[in-house]
Parts: sequence; structure tokens; C-alpha cells
Amino acid sequence: RDVQERQKKSLQGAFRKQKVRRIITLSTTIIAVDHGYGNIKTVHEIFPSGVTACKDEPTLSQDKLNWAGTWYIIGEGHKEFTDDKAQDEDYLLLTMVAMAMELKLQGKTEAEVHLAVGLPLTWVGEQKEKFRTYFLRIPVLDYNYNGVDYHVELTGVSVYPQGFAFAVTHIRDFTGINMLCDIGNGTMSSMFINDCRPVSGKMFMDKLGTYQCVLTIQEALMKTCHLSVEESIIEQALRGEATHLSSRVQKGINGAAAEYAETIMRRLREHGYNPELVKLHLMGGGACILRNFGKINADNVYFTEDIHATAKGYQFLAERELGIGGASIEKGE
Repeated sequence: RDVQERQKKSLQGAFRKQKVRRIITLSTTIIAVDHGYGNIKTVHEIFPSGVTACKDEPTLSQDKLNWAGTWYIIGEGHKEFTDDKAQDEDYLLLTMVAMAMELKLQGKTEAEVHLAVGLPLTWVGEQKEKFRTYFLRIPVLDYNYNGVDYHVELTGVSVYPQGFAFAVTHIRDFTGINMLCDIGNGTMSSMFINDCRPVSGKMFMDKLGTYQCVLTIQEALMKTCHLSVEESIIEQALRGEATHLSSRVQKGINGAAAEYAETIMRRLREHGYNPELVKLHLMGGGACILRNFGKINADNVYFTEDIHATAKGYQFLAERELGIGGASIEKGE
């Protein structure tokens, strides 16, 4: 009789778990957001991480947010580097915009959302809970983005390590000795992954993001050409896009970018990178600078061109954590 009672309770518990899992699957929308200093990336969207508060509704801005009685211009400029992403409201505001963009693609203006976000590898242990609480302290968000009202209820927040979130979805590419380097606007995060396993003692973060490269180029052009060149023009040149610059300006950009690329490679060597022994995986906005201006042995270097790769990694990990969707490890592209 006792055995039958235990079996009955076990079956009831299993049924309740299945029911909860089904409720989560039907009602919860996972939205992954990669909070960069230069850009905010979701699985499908990207926009500059600038936020400017206004007293009145902006008349010229295309991207505007209204929340709690305040207007904000979104996407002009970018965030300055800070070692605490929860120190102000900016990343919350930018996350509202990111959620609105993703919900619009799904034809929704109301949703229960589970956020999937991340922090640099060396920050996760210390700041994970603070970053999670940063979002959950205001679980219900009612706001207007570009003339559309949104109602979002945050049901949970998962915080994952930057970089490795991407590696998990391409883990078959990380056999042998690997170094993964994610170069963003503000920082460069790097880590070793040996035989598909992260090496805990070999994770690094350096303030060597692409913004440092832009500043170096601006300084060099002012010194050699006596010109003040806008950041957007320099970024176009770094991506290899047509800019119609004079040969001496282009030469100045190329020289400073090559120096930046060598600085990156030198730092990676200081962290243990050896091109004869280690496969190097480069991702983030800075990867194109190394591809276009760096002296690299291409035989053992792999570039990830997808700017949404980290957000996709967060999405995968959250789906696996919550048991939603068909999360599966894919072969790297």
C-alpha cells in the first residue's frame, strides 16, 4: 500500500512538472540580448548603445523611447566603458528597445519574457547576481517605443559568460587546444578551451576594444594630417567599406590599424597564444580589424563573421535551461 501511495505521488509530481513545463513553453518568450558598449545585439537585430534623456518628445530622432514619463533618444553614440553595467538605467532602457524589436518580429506587443544576457568571463562570478537583480527589480515594464505601446512581464533572467556562450553552440570546433577571443567595442575577452572544455585559470579581459583603435587612429590623423575624422568614417574604413578618403588619410588609418592589430596579437601571446600549437577563434567587431590589417597565420585562425553569434549562444543556453524549443548544438559555420 505504501509502495502504491509513493508511486501515485511520483506520478502526480511528474504530471505537475510536465504541466509547468508546458505552461512555460506556451507563455514564455525567451529574448537574448548582448549588451555591448558599442552596439546592442539580439538574435535578429542590432543598434548603437546610445541613450540620451529628453524633457520633451524628440522630433527628429527616428528611435525614441518613452518610459515612466521621460523621453529617450536611442542609438546616437555609444556607451562609455564601465566595469559595472548595472550602475545606471541605460542598459535597462536599451533592453526595453531590444525586447520591443524582437516582439515586433513576432507580431506581439505584450509578452512574458525570460531574458538571456551575459557578462565578460572574468565578471560573471562576482557580478552575475547583481546583473540579474538589476533587471528583475522592475518585473513589469510598460513603455512606448516608436509610437507603439509595449507591456512586458519579466519572468526570469539568466546570465551567461560572454564568449563561451558562443563556444557551446559550436563546441565541436574546439577539439585540441583553442583560444577564443571576443573583441568588442570596449573590451577584449579571451579564454582557452582545451578538448571542448574551458580552462578556468586561463580567462582574461583587457581594455583593448575597437574604440581604443578608433581613438588611436583619430590621434594619428590629427598628428600627421591635421584632420579631425569622425568615428563613423573610421569604422567604415576598418570594415573595408568604400569611404572615398584621400590616399594619405587611408594610409594613416591603415598604419594605425596595423599597430592596433599587432597590440592585440602581442597581448594574446602574453596570455599564452602560440600559433604553432593553438587554434585561434576570433569574434566580435574587432575580428575584422585583425582580418583586414593583422599579420596572422590564416591556416590556424578562424573568424566568426556573425555579429549576432553571442546573442544566439545566450538564446541556446536559455532554451536548454528552461526546456523550451529545440536547442541543439550545431556545427560551426
